[in-house]
Amino acid sequence: MRQGTGKPFLMKPSNAGAAAEDAAREHSERFAAGLEQFNSRRFFDAHETWEEIWLASAEPDKTFLQGIIQIAAAFHHYGRGNMRGTQSLLEAGLRRLGRFAHGHYGIDVEALRAAAREWAAALAAGIDPGPARVPQIRKTK
Repeated sequence: MRQGTGKPFLMKPSNAGAAAEDAAREHSERFAAGLEQFNSRRFFDAHETWEEIWLASAEPDKTFLQGIIQIAAAFHHYGRGNMRGTQSLLEAGLRRLGRFAHGHYGIDVEALRAAAREWAAALAAGIDPGPARVPQIRKTK
């Protein structure tokens, strides 16, 4: 019964399954677009694209997305000459990605973590690895 009306509460047929599939497809497409942007060195664009899906995500995906967003932001800072910001964001991204297995979201998470660790260590030592060493995010097979 609807509260205070005495009338039955009628549920309308739901198309929730189709809506969930559409949302998952859109999420997957946006994630892939972010990968293409990152691998094309459009780090700010990747950050923005992934942030769109991060906002709508629940844990643990929210933490994973935040980690790769921070790594994208780190390399955006690198492109602007901000080494301290690059190092700080790489370290923050690594903390968030630490618990995720290889293949999460279909990417080589370990290779991304290894590259981010290498960069963070080099920057901590005052060494600029150079733009040729900016990593790509590889998909798993």
